[in-house]
Amino acid sequence: MYKLLIADDHPLFREAIGRVIRDGFEDSEILETQDLESTLALTQQHEDLDLILLDLNMPGMHGLSGLLQLRNEAPTIPVVIISAEEEKQVILQAVTYGAVGFITKSSPREQMTHAIAQILDGNIYLPSDIIRASGTARRNSPRDEHAITTQQLEALTRKQLQVLEHMTRGESNKMIAYHLDIAETTVKAHVSAILRKLGVHNRVQAILSASDIDFSAYLKRGPRPGD
Repeated sequence: MYKLLIADDHPLFREAIGRVIRDGFEDSEILETQDLESTLALTQQHEDLDLILLDLNMPGMHGLSGLLQLRNEAPTIPVVIISAEEEKQVILQAVTYGAVGFITKSSPREQMTHAIAQILDGNIYLPSDIIRASGTARRNSPRDEHAITTQQLEALTRKQLQVLEHMTRGESNKMIAYHLDIAETTVKAHVSAILRKLGVHNRVQAILSASDIDFSAYLKRGPRPGD
C-alpha cells in the first residue's frame, strides 16, 4: 500500500513504530535506517518512498541541519519528524524547514496512526496539545510576528472562524468538512480566505497564530453580512 522509511537509531522504537504502521496500513513496505548517512543513501535507491519518519537526534543529524540536508537531496519525498522534543519553537522550525508534520514519541498509538494517515493523505500534522500550550506567553510577546489582531479576527465570517478552530485542532480539510457538514472544496476556499485575511502565508502560521484564541467568545456574536 505504502512504502515508508523509519530513520531512527533506537531499534526498540523502530520496532514499535513499525507495528503501528503495519497495524494501521496493511501491506505497507517498511525500510529502516539508523543514521543520516544511510538515510540519504537509501533515499537515492528508493525515490518512490511515500514518507520518511525522521528522528532529529540520530547520528549525523545535528538537529534540524540534517532535515535541511535530507530535504535538499530528496526534495520530492515527504518527511515527518518523530521526536521526543516537545518545544513549540522546534516544531515550528521543523515545518519551516520542510517537514510535513511533527509527531512526538510520547503520542498514544491511536494518535500516531491518525497523524500518519493525515500526512499520507497530503495534509500537515501538528500536535495540537503542544501548539495550543503556553498561549499566554505568546500573546504577551511583542515580538510575535504572526500575532492575530482583533480586527483580523472580526474580518472572518462565522464559518471561517469555525474552520480556523478546527484547523487549530490539527484536523485535515476532509475532517473539517465532515465535522461542519460542508464540501471539502468549500473548506479549501475558507482556508484560502483565512490565510489572506490573517496575513499569513501558510496553514502552519495560521494554526500557530490562532492557538490561544477563545473561539467561543467570537462565535457567540450575532450573524453579520457574509456569515
